[in-house]
Amino acid sequence: MPINLTKGQKVDLTKGNPGLKKIMVGLGWDVNQFDSGADFDLDAAAFLLGENGKTPTEKEFVFYGNLEHPSGAVKHMGDNLTGDGEGDDEQVSVDLSKVPANIQKIAFTVTIYDADVRHQNFGQVSNAFIRIVDETNNQEIIRYDLGEDFSIETAIVVGELYRNNGEWKFNAIGSGFQGGLAALCGHYGIEVA
Repeated sequence: MPINLTKGQKVDLTKGNPGLKKIMVGLGWDVNQFDSGADFDLDAAAFLLGENGKTPTEKEFVFYGNLEHPSGAVKHMGDNLTGDGEGDDEQVSVDLSKVPANIQKIAFTVTIYDADVRHQNFGQVSNAFIRIVDETNNQEIIRYDLGEDFSIETAIVVGELYRNNGEWKFNAIGSGFQGGLAALCGHYGIEVA
């Protein structure tokens, strides 16, 4: 039975699951029924952050344009351009045993591709969630349903894995940003052309 989190809630991930190494982070969403004239292309990404809350280099930004961290610790499983269908729309695989020692947090985000051009925002998206699954047995450990708290935002920090006294924990964040992926990159210390 997964733990259902609310915004701001923190939960132990590895303490109650000793031996947990490989997890799959699934992100999903539905688009409300209306026609904006364009598909919604939501993109999941992971930012691997040092103690200062910033990415050490651009390689620590794992997304549709950089599907795997050099360590092999974080792999994006591919871009879903429409979000059609049930279940996870995009997935990120994480091997906790391979996360480099200088990485303290992994932030999981979702942005709307070309949101400004397409006049789209998270107010038009529903049933967004993040879930963490133990890859060895496919058991869902944690689930966080974001609810309908967003209106004009085009990027969301959904949640983050972080180290705490040698264990990994998960924090359900659910905070929105305007400015899409560029705003998130700036927030995490990546310069955008």
